[in-house]
Amino acid sequence: MSGHFLPTGLAGRLGRAAVLSVAAGAVGGAALLAGQAFAARNRRYAQPELGLALRATVGRAGAPPLRLVLLGDSSALGVGVDRLEDTIGGQLAHLLTEGPAGRLVHLSSVGVAGSRSTDLATQVARALLGERPDVAVILIGANDATTLRRPADAAAYLGAAVHRLREARVEVVVGTCPDLGAVRAIAPPLRHLVGWSGRRVAGAQTIAVLDAGGTVVDLATETGPVFRADAGTLCHDGFHPSADGYRVWAHALLPAVAAAAAVATRH
Repeated sequence: MSGHFLPTGLAGRLGRAAVLSVAAGAVGGAALLAGQAFAARNRRYAQPELGLALRATVGRAGAPPLRLVLLGDSSALGVGVDRLEDTIGGQLAHLLTEGPAGRLVHLSSVGVAGSRSTDLATQVARALLGERPDVAVILIGANDATTLRRPADAAAYLGAAVHRLREARVEVVVGTCPDLGAVRAIAPPLRHLVGWSGRRVAGAQTIAVLDAGGTVVDLATETGPVFRADAGTLCHDGFHPSADGYRVWAHALLPAVAAAAAVATRH
């Protein structure tokens, strides 16, 4: 066929067929994503466990005290587990009590399930009521990513929250948006889209937090492969972490939190 051309009429028909095929594929793909989004929104997810204390003291009496507060979304509360010691805060507190440099951790959380970065201003105000915390851990971004918010906008609110805490002389560690491509509550291809959105949010978060004087832990990079390989890191709803998942996050966050605690002690 080299050197020959299709008849004009046939070429036109093939071109129209190709356009219609692409359009049909796009419509079909959009319908599939819309259906998956509807199913994801209406899935039964784990709810906050009302029996979990938002304030607790962990460690041995007489150890140097550390006030640790968590801010953010459902992960800051430990949604997906039903015991304080299994929450991200409980596991971090336990790890901080170990060893000769163990601390007496006064743990609290002002996180609210379903929160986006726009909600952090209220949480910061609550965190700064009463005695000033030494270290704040912020876990946010998943709800910004799943609702496809503009990463720059979400990051700006996070940066403002970190700045306010640093102005109050609180050390801040932010666990950026986790690997949403690992969740099993959302089916592909929507899972891939949400995972891509999460990576964009995490990238913008990193810049904003560092500019505001906080410390960043890239949860997606450090823990995503574990969550993808082990379904047991997620609770029964396939979205929120299980006790094992929170343990993985706690170990990823620990070096930065311990370093922040050491700096806070010198204030």
